[in-house]
Amino acid sequence: MTPEFLIEKFQLEPLPIEGGLFWRYYSADENIPHAALPPRYTHAKLFSSAICYMHTPQTRSLMHRLKSDELYHFYLGDPVTLVLLYPDGLQRVVTLGSDYAAGQLPFFVVPRDVWQGSRLIENGKWAFMGTTVAPAYDDDDFELGDRAALLASFPDARAWIERLT
Repeated sequence: MTPEFLIEKFQLEPLPIEGGLFWRYYSADENIPHAALPPRYTHAKLFSSAICYMHTPQTRSLMHRLKSDELYHFYLGDPVTLVLLYPDGLQRVVTLGSDYAAGQLPFFVVPRDVWQGSRLIENGKWAFMGTTVAPAYDDDDFELGDRAALLASFPDARAWIERLT
C-alpha cells in the first residue's frame, strides 16, 4: 500500500484552508430543518457527512474548531498526533494509530467547540484516516484558529500552536 495508490484510488485532493488531502465520500440526502437544530447552526443541515483524509510529511491540519462533534477513524499508515485545546483551558494530545498496546487509538471523538489540529508523528511517511460529522459539515461550521488568540488562551500549548497555526 502506498500513499500514491490511496490518493488515486480515493481521488484525494488538497483540503482548502485546513490542510491535508481529502475526499468527501458521503453526504446524507435528508435535511434537518433549521428550527429543529440548536441555535449555533445558521440554516438547515444534512443529517451527516464523512470524508477520508490523508496526512503526508508535507501536510498538517491547522488548529480549527467545529460546531459539531467530529469522529476520527484511523485506517492505515503511520500514527497521527491529534492536539486538542478545550474551552476550559485543558489541553490533550492523543495518538491515532494501530499500536493499541502503546496507547494509540483507532478512533477518537473531538467534541464540538474544541480546538483541534493534527500531523504525522515525527518521521512518519503517511497516514490514511476518516472523519464523520453529524449534522453534516459545511463551511459555516468551521473556524480557523488565530495564533495570537490561541497563545493568549493556551500559553502552555505554545509549541503545538506554533506548529499548527
